[in-house]
Amino acid sequence: MTRDVVARSAARAAAPGPRVAWLVGPALVAGVAYLDPGNVASNMTAGAGYGYLLVWVVVLANVMAWLIQYLSAKLGIVTGQSLPETLGRRIRNRWARRAYWLQAELVAMATDIAEVIGGAVALNLLFALPLVWGGVITGLVSVGVLMLQSKRGPRTFESVVIALVVVIAVGFTVGVFVAPPDPGGVLGGLVPRFQGTDSVLLAASILGATIMPHAIYAHSALARDRFAPHLPHEDLEAGRGIGTARLLRATRWDVTIAMAIAGTVNLCILLLAAANLQGVAGTETLEGAYAALRDGIGPVVATLFAVGLLASGLASTSVGAYAGAEIMHGLLHVRVPMLARRLVTLVPALAILALGVDPTLALVLSQVVLSFGIPFALIPLVRLTAQRAVLGPFRNRVITTVAGIAASVFLIALNGVLLGLLITGG
Repeated sequence: MTRDVVARSAARAAAPGPRVAWLVGPALVAGVAYLDPGNVASNMTAGAGYGYLLVWVVVLANVMAWLIQYLSAKLGIVTGQSLPETLGRRIRNRWARRAYWLQAELVAMATDIAEVIGGAVALNLLFALPLVWGGVITGLVSVGVLMLQSKRGPRTFESVVIALVVVIAVGFTVGVFVAPPDPGGVLGGLVPRFQGTDSVLLAASILGATIMPHAIYAHSALARDRFAPHLPHEDLEAGRGIGTARLLRATRWDVTIAMAIAGTVNLCILLLAAANLQGVAGTETLEGAYAALRDGIGPVVATLFAVGLLASGLASTSVGAYAGAEIMHGLLHVRVPMLARRLVTLVPALAILALGVDPTLALVLSQVVLSFGIPFALIPLVRLTAQRAVLGPFRNRVITTVAGIAASVFLIALNGVLLGLLITGG
């Protein structure tokens, strides 16, 4: 790639006005992971069961998510490799690499369960479609969206997903304006505290739904696909400084926009439930919450909620499948046809739906599984982005590394407390 091309790329990154739009997209696509049906179930359950108690968890999770997603994007931009690719090259022991892939693959499957179930529930609410068929349709539509990525490139894929994000945002926030929450309750919810084992379980579920391992893997790949081709890779120290630095500044804006949208929507879901569903019988399920919203606020809000849930399932399952394919390729150096992979990963979700397991419970528990997968993605990410040998002059500053370590310690500690409470029945 010539220096003229690099200069034009850097100019696009720095230029104001419409050209800045060229830089926006990867974080918004990765941010769909923060708006998936698992988030909806966890936040609705938390608000309906505990009111404003866990508002602080949503806010804290979103702050940590900003840092984590930026580090993921930075790794992809600077190295030209995704996190799975980087780990696949650095983990020399074949069995260790396979073990790491297995846990990452299980996390991706847990993600898929949440997303397919959420889409199935939405189709059932909107069209009375049986859950199993709703799951099949959700999976097949995700294949179509992914085909756009492979045939039309990342920009078309991003455009479709961003359009779904708009639908999600409208569907989940309208109710808060129609039936607003209590400001005093919201402020009180910013004080960190728990109320027993179930509230800790929900906190872990919210964190697992917000800081999702597959989003970390996916964002590094999305940033790589979009930006790495516009930068030379021969000279990390000298040949890429100006363009890379400007791209990273623009990426911080991309991540900020994405996390602001995701955080606002997640908070609105919890506040909607806290203000309108607390103490209402049957609201521990998505179906019950939909019925309560319809009866309490009106059919328009309830329908928008269901439409938002459907868009959430369709968008997030597409991004989840993209992440799963990247995990397998990066760690095992194997590419499986997307249709074959999609069919295999659909099986657990369809089995849960066919067996009649409560969809909302399955969603919440899947997010707990995700929370246990966070350290396996987060610790390597923080470590790699702190090393000069990996990122050269773009390695983390000390304060960034300290913040990443603090987030890792907090998440691991919360999971440890959760595990102890579940074992002791506390």
